[in-house]
Amino acid sequence: MVRLLRAVPVPAALVGMVVLAGVTLDRVYAGSLLTALVAGAALGSVLVSVAARRLPSWLVAPVSVLVMFGWTAWCLRLTADRAGLPGGFAQVAADAAGNGIPRLLTAMIPVEPTPDTVLVPLVGAWLAGLAGAEVALRAGRVLLGYLPPVLLHVGAVYVVGPNAEPAIGPTVALVVLAGLGLAASARRGDDPLDTLAPAVRSRVRARLAVASAAGTAVVVAAATLLGPAVAALVEVRPVDPRRYVEPPQVETLDENPLIRISGWALRPDQQLFQVRTEAGGGNRIRLAVLSDYDGVTWRVGATYRNAGRILPTVEPAAHATVETVRQEITVDELSGRLLPAVATPREVTGARVAYDPGTGTLIRPDGLSPGLRYTVISARERPDANLLATANTPAGDEVARVLHVPDGAPDQLRRLATQLAEENGAPYARAAAIEQWLAEHYRLVADAPSGHAYPNLAFFLFGPRNGGGQRGTSEQFAASFAVLGRLAGLPTRVVVGFAAPGDGPVRAGDAYAWPEVLFDGVGWVPFDPLPRPDDEPRPVEEDFRPQPEKPPPSEQPEPTVEPTASSAPPAAAEGGDDQAGLSTPVLAAGAAAGLLLLVVAALATLAGLRRALTRNRLHRGPADQRVAGAWRELTDALRLAGRPVPADLSATEVAAAARRALPAASPTAPLPAAGSQAAASQAASSPGAASQVAVSQVAVSQGAGAGPAEDRSVAACRAVDDLARLVNQVGFAPGQVTDAQADIAADAATRYTGALRAARSRWRRLLWSVHPGPLRWRR
Repeated sequence: MVRLLRAVPVPAALVGMVVLAGVTLDRVYAGSLLTALVAGAALGSVLVSVAARRLPSWLVAPVSVLVMFGWTAWCLRLTADRAGLPGGFAQVAADAAGNGIPRLLTAMIPVEPTPDTVLVPLVGAWLAGLAGAEVALRAGRVLLGYLPPVLLHVGAVYVVGPNAEPAIGPTVALVVLAGLGLAASARRGDDPLDTLAPAVRSRVRARLAVASAAGTAVVVAAATLLGPAVAALVEVRPVDPRRYVEPPQVETLDENPLIRISGWALRPDQQLFQVRTEAGGGNRIRLAVLSDYDGVTWRVGATYRNAGRILPTVEPAAHATVETVRQEITVDELSGRLLPAVATPREVTGARVAYDPGTGTLIRPDGLSPGLRYTVISARERPDANLLATANTPAGDEVARVLHVPDGAPDQLRRLATQLAEENGAPYARAAAIEQWLAEHYRLVADAPSGHAYPNLAFFLFGPRNGGGQRGTSEQFAASFAVLGRLAGLPTRVVVGFAAPGDGPVRAGDAYAWPEVLFDGVGWVPFDPLPRPDDEPRPVEEDFRPQPEKPPPSEQPEPTVEPTASSAPPAAAEGGDDQAGLSTPVLAAGAAAGLLLLVVAALATLAGLRRALTRNRLHRGPADQRVAGAWRELTDALRLAGRPVPADLSATEVAAAARRALPAASPTAPLPAAGSQAAASQAASSPGAASQVAVSQVAVSQGAGAGPAEDRSVAACRAVDDLARLVNQVGFAPGQVTDAQADIAADAATRYTGALRAARSRWRRLLWSVHPGPLRWRR
C-alpha cells in the first residue's frame, strides 16, 4: 500500500501540469469546454502509460496513439454538434486536420470550441502526457519528464499572448505541482550510503556537500544576474502570434462591392438569394460596410477573424432600441464571399464564417455557392430620432478612419461642402442638408457608368446635364454624400446592401448603397439621398454659389534656415614620454596609445555610420520613404533613451509615449492639431503653397511663442505630433506626401531627438552618437 501511494504523486503531478496548460489556453476560449477536454486527454494519456508499464516500451506509444484517436474523434463530434456545423463527421474531421493551426491563430476571441480550434490543443495535451509519463515513470527521470508539460504550458502562454491577463495563478500552481512530485519521488527509505565503509562514506558525503554548495552558488549567481531581466519582462507587452498569420483575404469585388451596383442595376431581375424572416420585417439587408476612402475607391478595409456560431457582442448605442431579427437566407446567384445579413449579426449557423467586429461585415472564406443555406440572428438598432437634432458627432483618434479626407479633393466639392455647412450649424442639420441637396438636384438612372473617384464625383455633381452629368446610380449618391459629409466634418461611411421584403427573393434590382453618419449616443444613422421617382431635379447652377474672385497673391516670406550646430570631432589625448629606449614602460605606453587610437577610430567610424544613416533616412529617397525614415529616427531615439515602444502601437500612441519621455514636457501644453493638419493637406493638394506650409509648420515645430522655460520640450512635443500626423497620412494615403512635408518630418525628428538627448545624463549624451544599436536594429 505504501509503495502504491509513493507511485501516485508523479502521475498526478503530470496530469495536473497538462490540465493547467489547458486552463491557461482556455482564457481566450468561450466557456470551459476546452479545459474539460484537455483534462480528459491528460488523464487518458498518463493512465495508458501507467497501465502499460509491464509492456515493452516500443508497444506503449502505438497503443496510446490509438486511444488518442478515439478520444479525439469523440471530442470532435461533441464540439461539431454543439457548434451546429454542417456536413458529415469525415468532412468535419478532415477540415479540422488540414486547418487546425491557422484557424486557431486567426480565430476571433473569444474562440468558440469547434473541431478546428480544439484539435491542436487535444493532440498536444495527449502527446505531452504520453512523453512525460514514459520519461518520468518508465525511465525514472522525473525532472526530465516534466519538460513536455512545461513546454505545453509555455506554448499556451505564447498562443494567448496579450489577449488575456497574465497566467500567474496557473504558472504558480504548475511550479507547486512539480515540486510536490519531485519531493515525493525523492523519498527512498534507506540511505544507500549506509552500505559503504565509514571512511568511504565520509569522503562521498564531503564531495556531495561540495557539489551541492557549488550548485547552490551557481543558482544564486544566475538568479542575481538574470533576475532583474526576467522581472522586467513582466511589464513587457507579450507578442501576439496572430500578427504572423495572415487572416482570410477577399477579392476586389468583396473589398469594394460598391462597383457592383451599376452591373446589378443593368440586370434587375437576376435572383441573388432568398430570405425568410421569422422575426421582424421590412429590413435593410447589409452586404458590406465601407469605411476607407483614398480618393479613388471605397474599401471595407476589414481584418477578418474566423468565428464560431456565436459572434462577439458589440455594445449598442446608449439611446438606441435593439430588436432581434432572425432570418434564413438561401444563396442563388450571389457570388463572392460576402454574406448578406441584417445589421448587426450575433449568431450564424449553417456556414463557417469570418467576421470583422469593426464594420460588422461577414464573409464565408470558402466562398458562396448556389444552395448555401444559413440562419443569422441579428441585433438591429433603432436610433432615437428625437435626439438627432441636438446630437453631436465624435472626434479624435477613435473615429479618424471615418473622418479622413484624402488629398486632392476638387475645389468645387470643398466649396459645396462649405456652403452647406455654413447654412446649417448642427451636425444633423448639415447631414440633412447634404441629403436634401442630392435628392433635389440629381437624377437616379440605371445606366450610369460605375466610378466614385474624385473626378467621377466631380462630374456627377457639376458635369453638364446634356453631357451625362448630374445623373448616376446609388453608388454616386452614397459616395458623394459620404465625401461631402467628411468635408463638412461629419464621420461618414458607405454601406452596400439590399432593400428586401420580409420574405421572398432578393433580386439585383433591390441592391443599392446608402450613407451613414455617426452621432454621439445615437450610433450610426442611415440617410437616403436618392430622389423621389416623380420629382424633377432642379439645376445645380440655381443654388450653387459661384466661385469668389481670388485676391491678388501676397508675397510670402522666404523660409529661414536655422543653422544646425555640428559637434566637433573628439580630440585625441596628447601624451609625452621623457624616457627613451625600448624599456617595459615604453612598450606599455606604446600599446596603450595604439589601443587608444583603435578605440578612437572605432568610435569615429560608428559616429560616421550613424550620421550617414540619419542623412539617408531624412534626406534621400521619395517623400514617403523620408517620412518613414524620420519616424524610425524617433523610435530609435526612444530606444536609445531606454524608453522603447512596442511595435504594435499606433503612431498616435507612440507620439504620446514620446511626449512622456521628455521630463520637462508639459502634458497639458496646447498642441496645434487642426492647423497643422490643414497645412499638411494644403501642401499635398496645392504644390505651389509648399513653401508657405513649410514656413508655418517649422514655426509651429519651433514652439513659437513659448517661454524660455518650456520652449525646447514643448517644441519637441509639437514636432512629435506633426510627425505622427504625417506618418498616419503616409499610411492612409500613400504617395500623397509632398517633399515639403518630408522636410517637415525630418525637422521634427531632428528637433525631438535633440531634446531627448539633451535630457539625458552627460555620460548617456556622450555615448548617444556612437551607439551601434540603430545600425543593427531591425527596421
